[in-house]
Amino acid sequence: MKRRVAAQIIRGQHAIDGAGVHLRRVLGTKNITDFDPFLMLDGFDSTDPKDYIKGFPWHPHRGIETITYLIKGNIEHADSLGNSGAIHDGECQWMTGGSGIIHQEMPQASERMLGCQLWVNLPAKDKMTTPAYGDITRDKITLVEEENAKVRILAGTYKGKNGVFEGKYVKVKYIDIELAPNCTWEYNETPNNETLFIYLLDGTLAVDDGLSDFENKSCAVLFTSTDKNDAANDTVVVRSGNQGARFVLLAAKPLKETVAWGGPIVMNTKEELDLAFEELDNGTFIKHKA
Repeated sequence: MKRRVAAQIIRGQHAIDGAGVHLRRVLGTKNITDFDPFLMLDGFDSTDPKDYIKGFPWHPHRGIETITYLIKGNIEHADSLGNSGAIHDGECQWMTGGSGIIHQEMPQASERMLGCQLWVNLPAKDKMTTPAYGDITRDKITLVEEENAKVRILAGTYKGKNGVFEGKYVKVKYIDIELAPNCTWEYNETPNNETLFIYLLDGTLAVDDGLSDFENKSCAVLFTSTDKNDAANDTVVVRSGNQGARFVLLAAKPLKETVAWGGPIVMNTKEELDLAFEELDNGTFIKHKA
């Protein structure tokens, strides 16, 4: 069995964003090349509403997709397309910023707020596509029950079963694995020439060759193969610790395009980025309305 190796382990750092939300910024501008097409990953886990209740008031996005997945909690949202609602335990919000959208995400006081938000880059040809919003509700998520694991398929496929959502512009595989204590889990369904990483939401997980050194939650692990151009599917092997593990596996084909990143807007050139902020200032940023 040929294995993908844990090439990078990124534990992130504490950050405050929005109107004062405490979170763990795991991926960001320093990781663009290695994690392409994934741009940013913020993890959050708190039992104190003061850490997140001020939320993320109205703000713009262009050129990316944002995916917010909640294991526990309640987040209300609204956007310039006229969408509004809430996501709860085990639900996901998949938003395509495209040519430009303005939205807000306001976490509500909950017993525990546990989840993550991922940013996915859009290809240059699709940067200015029509914005869109998608809800992935808990009742629609495909569940695969294994001997020692529960695997929930949000997007893509796993063991021949389809997730409820499929990325239109970047074919992202997004699966959530709940692994029992002291168990090994193997995965080999992604070609070596695609980016693949896991994000540990809760518990502990060993990812090294000996499966003996355990990582704690809130870390991202990039798995690579010796030949990244090989279309074969090398195997990812992980092992949970005494408390089990909850993690998401994410994979997609890299875009290999230039990135010009300014706050909530990600384009390909500085000129495109400057234009986006100019349009924000003069009121022409939104190209599609409700």
